[in-house]
Amino acid sequence: MGKVTVMEHPLIQHKIGWLRRTTTGSRDFRSIVSEVAMLMCYEATRELELTEIEIETPICKAVVKELKGKKLAVVPILRAGLGMVEGMLTMIPAAKVGHIGLYRDPETLEPVEYYCKLPEDCAEREVFVVDPMLATGGSAAAAIRMLKEKNVRNIHFMCIIAAPEGVKAMAKAHPDVDVYIGALDEKLNDHGYIVPGLGDAGDRIFGTQ
Repeated sequence: MGKVTVMEHPLIQHKIGWLRRTTTGSRDFRSIVSEVAMLMCYEATRELELTEIEIETPICKAVVKELKGKKLAVVPILRAGLGMVEGMLTMIPAAKVGHIGLYRDPETLEPVEYYCKLPEDCAEREVFVVDPMLATGGSAAAAIRMLKEKNVRNIHFMCIIAAPEGVKAMAKAHPDVDVYIGALDEKLNDHGYIVPGLGDAGDRIFGTQ
């Protein structure tokens, strides 16, 4: 069973508070999203396996630890997920990046696929799907389904803000996927927006409000 982890780190909570403010402009919003993603990446990779290898230091030979086994990939859900990529790559610069394009139909609130481009060896990697918001859970569930259809099995999902409805939908659709959340909010409103949330993350990242 996948686990759901809500980040309690003070720096993450502090920065999310700034993301929520209407007075935070696009430039600062982009920067803070990246910083939150970096901090969340640090927490979400805590359980990656290590192995010991022998190396040569300037003084002598020594046994050190390095990441074991599968390499990593970051797959943002377009377009808002792009805002989290730079922060993730700051922590894991060797990771490859894929892209999944989904948009939410304003009438049905269902996800519609329009793009998918993944690293050739994505099925052999530990994959972190990223999107700032987990609202209904439809887009995240659809993106993960697309990955599974391409034989990707080691999948984690990371978001900055989540609604309880989205968390439940993810647990039902993909009970094997670990979910990492910056802040778990109260509910969805009648328009499918998270309350209190931070508005439309994509518009705020790219200044297209």
